[in-house]
Amino acid sequence: MSAERDMADSWMVSSPRRLLSLSKSKGRAHFSISDSEEKKAGGFEHGTKPSEVYGFVGSISTVVATVIFLAWAYTPEHWLQYVGITYYPSRYWALAVPTYIIVTIVLAMGFYLGLNFMITPPPSSLSTIFDEYTREPSGFPAPCSSSKEQPIQPISDIPICEINDKMFG
Repeated sequence: MSAERDMADSWMVSSPRRLLSLSKSKGRAHFSISDSEEKKAGGFEHGTKPSEVYGFVGSISTVVATVIFLAWAYTPEHWLQYVGITYYPSRYWALAVPTYIIVTIVLAMGFYLGLNFMITPPPSSLSTIFDEYTREPSGFPAPCSSSKEQPIQPISDIPICEINDKMFG
C-alpha cells in the first residue's frame, strides 16, 4: 500500500535535456533536477563554440569603440586634457572618416548599378528570350480523348508567339 501511495504522490517530467522529479513522502516534498546527459557521459562537457566567442567579443568591441569615438568626438578638448588624455587625433577625422565611408558606399552602389546596366543586353536582343538553357517543346502526339490519363509533357519554355497570342491576341 505504501509503495502504491509513493507512486501516486510522485511525478516525473522528462525533457530532452533534464529529468525533473517531484515526490511527496511522509509529509515532505522532494524536488530534484538531474541531467540525463550527465548520467550518460559521466559529467558535464564545458566549452563554448568559437563562433559564440567571436560574436561576443565582436559585439563588446563594437560598443567600446563606439563609446570611445563618441567621447572623443563630443567631449571638449580641455576636459580630455584635465582627465590626462593629451594625445588624440584631430577633430577633423571625427567628420572625415564617416563621410568617407558614406561616400564610398554610395559610389560602390552607383558603380554596381552602372555595371549591371552595361552587361544587360538591350530589350531588342534575342538573348533576352533565348539562351543556352532554352528548351523547345517536343512534339507529343495529341492525347486520346477517350483516355482520362494523359502523359506529362517534358519541361520546356513557352514559345514567345504563344505568349503574345495569350496576352495580346
